[in-house]
Amino acid sequence: QVRLSESGGGSVQVGGSLKLACAAPGWNDRNYCIGWFREGSGKGREGVAVIDNDGTITYKDTVKGRFTISRENAKDTVNLQMNSLKPEDSAMYYCAASLRVCGRVALQLPGDFGYWGQGTQVTVSS
Repeated sequence: QVRLSESGGGSVQVGGSLKLACAAPGWNDRNYCIGWFREGSGKGREGVAVIDNDGTITYKDTVKGRFTISRENAKDTVNLQMNSLKPEDSAMYYCAASLRVCGRVALQLPGDFGYWGQGTQVTVSS
């Protein structure tokens, strides 16, 4: 079992940057896929980026070139660097872990992620 905890959310203006961190002790001991998801007001939960245990990365098309997911194995942390933020990026951001699925299909299947953090709010204002 892996316990997840997010940090780093906040409020920024359009074009600004934020770095989210997901502490996931033990995630590297098994073949967990770690994903970042978000849930905006009135919207369903959508996948933003996932990173597999072998380092394979997949992004939602609308964040490619702006967001970067990375891992710090020594710290058992998975980060999400978000640049050039837009108002439509405003949402509660969650990190999640799955043993069942990864890659592009995983972005569409939050239900296959069995472990979730509590979320961190990101607000982008114009």
